[in-house]
Amino acid sequence: MDELVSMFAPVVAVAAALISAVLLAAILRRVGARSLRKVPAIQGASSRALNPVRLVLAIAGARIALGVTAADTDWFAPVDYALVLGLIGAVAWLVASLLLVFEAVALRKYGRDTVDHGRMRRLKTQIMLARRVGVALVITLALASVLLTIPEVRALGAGILASAGLISIVAGLAVQSSLANVFAGVQLAFTDALRIDDTVFVEEQLGTVEEITMTYVVVKVWDDRRLILPSTYFTTTPFENWTRSRSELLGTVDLDLDWRVPIESMRAHLLMVLSDTPLWDGRTSTLQITQATDGMVRARVLVSAADNDALWDLQCLIRESMVIFLQTNHREALPRQRWEAVHPPHTPQDALEG
Repeated sequence: MDELVSMFAPVVAVAAALISAVLLAAILRRVGARSLRKVPAIQGASSRALNPVRLVLAIAGARIALGVTAADTDWFAPVDYALVLGLIGAVAWLVASLLLVFEAVALRKYGRDTVDHGRMRRLKTQIMLARRVGVALVITLALASVLLTIPEVRALGAGILASAGLISIVAGLAVQSSLANVFAGVQLAFTDALRIDDTVFVEEQLGTVEEITMTYVVVKVWDDRRLILPSTYFTTTPFENWTRSRSELLGTVDLDLDWRVPIESMRAHLLMVLSDTPLWDGRTSTLQITQATDGMVRARVLVSAADNDALWDLQCLIRESMVIFLQTNHREALPRQRWEAVHPPHTPQDALEG
């Protein structure tokens, strides 16, 4: 009877520990959901930490249960070692999930307190990259902890750390392209050269910075394609950042027209179009003749908008409206080509022949 009890005691203890872990995780989830019900962004991020919390509690409870009921058995040592490895991985997963929660909290706080969109983009970029660096550091520490559980590796690691060889190894790795991209990504985030949602012109393409990672930058172009560029591209190659200081942009619409174009009527029509659209931010609106050569004049419209997408739509709207306005009311202003037939003068010989 005692042997039967000693055989099933570890199983019962582990089962009780798992049930307790699930119940405790459910309680924590309920408390967290009630506390964060008015903050959906943080609640969504915190829900990702539920599974790692369950795993940490389950493994910790199983270790405690086995330590109490099966510490003197032959199989306890290897099982306990496996649980230790699992606990290290679970804790790393939990810390990485908590970093997501901290990121959501920081973005919400600064997003609520910051009115400047440029500063908000800068903070968003720095916070997201800091979270990625933190995750990479957590993974590195977890792998190091796993290796240090092996006595042979622990002794080797202590010898390497005690020597000067580690410095040369790190210096040698630092010149590799992979680490160069990592350092470039950190430089981009914390020198404010590039931010998420910035409008940039790279590789003869105009796009918006969608994501900045530790090794590459994702640029979304107008047709929903993505340019994946290494971080070192932006630290070694000149590029245009159209929203470096502010997100507002200026754009032009050029129209080649006849010399009889009614400039004042076009200016009045431009103001009417701008007053009826929310795409215009109210800063700039001018219409000027910038060229008068080759039989035509060039009318250039200069307008402003809040961002690149609004500016593109506003330019198309003005171009279409001006074309319809001229076709309907001032057809004489449409571009046309002129020529003149020149006849040679009549001579006395021509008169005699006639």
